[in-house]
Amino acid sequence: MSSAPSTSGWGSNSLYDLTPADLQAWLTLHAQPAYRAKQILEALYQKGQSDPSSWTTLPKSMRDALATEFPTPGLELIQQQTSADGTAKWLWKLPDGQSVETVMIPADGRRTVCVSTQVGCAYKCGFCASGMKGFFRDLTAGEIVQQVAHVDRHLKPDRVSNIVFMGMGEPLSNYDNLIRAIRVINSPDGLKIGARKITISTVGLIPKMERLAKEGLQLELAVSLHAPNDGIRGKLMPINKKYPMTRLLAACRAFVKATKRLITFEYILIDGLNDQPQHAEELAGRLKRILCKVNLIPCHPIPGTPWGRPPEERMLAFEKKLREKGIACTLRQSRGLDIEGACGQLRLHHEEELSS
Repeated sequence: MSSAPSTSGWGSNSLYDLTPADLQAWLTLHAQPAYRAKQILEALYQKGQSDPSSWTTLPKSMRDALATEFPTPGLELIQQQTSADGTAKWLWKLPDGQSVETVMIPADGRRTVCVSTQVGCAYKCGFCASGMKGFFRDLTAGEIVQQVAHVDRHLKPDRVSNIVFMGMGEPLSNYDNLIRAIRVINSPDGLKIGARKITISTVGLIPKMERLAKEGLQLELAVSLHAPNDGIRGKLMPINKKYPMTRLLAACRAFVKATKRLITFEYILIDGLNDQPQHAEELAGRLKRILCKVNLIPCHPIPGTPWGRPPEERMLAFEKKLREKGIACTLRQSRGLDIEGACGQLRLHHEEELSS
């Protein structure tokens, strides 16, 4: 898997790629005092100033050095949509002309940002628009961070409160850039968002889950399950052939044991496929020995796929059955239906318009 090219001797073309530790190292290399790092990070993440030439707290020679070594422009807004329910969606143009989406969902006093980690996706889950045009490249850490920074700036005087890496792409497939971005987002000198307010969603890349368990970060992990058995999951998620449910659930138990953190299982309810009482019974049996909760998600219809949203009463019955079996669960309220809020839809339409 490729990532955006870098021509800087520092290994990056963007200041947004640098963690606080990286920035301290750069300052040391340039014989600058350590306190300059705080000034730079404050300009980027608290003041929302991305152009070093405007940072008048720094000497001009230093501003020139930063502009020369880190010249990559920021994300360029292509389109923004806002739903009647307050959900907002942005389509960004990247420096190489590719595009990605970011979504902000306001609910219960929280402002949750759904962040993309790749351009496209290689995993081709049947209910998701992100991979319908294939995989193009990983996002850099800076491209990931900038999505959050831009939304945070848009919300002022409010702030982003929660991050979910559930946008375009498979986050754990872009592991190094993801973790680098999280360290910036989590830093008290960066975007100041606590690790427990950050959730990583995965289709179930077991080796990367094992690596994540050793990072020492108090992150939340969400695993895309979407089925009670291999037969149904295999229809929806090709990754199930490589990592079938028995292996995946064993890895989830190991993650909980290593981190002492509860796992969330994401389960999209699809009309007639995985939404029957027997499916709830089977799912509860598979999960009963795992410290977990289940996030039930009504199917968000996507043109070109056969999957539909079940009737409300069937979804409520599914939720009730899981609770009766002792499984903690919530039925998510659909958001952004009027702006086609599912991951990848806005980008897909934009690409179709460009090719027409």
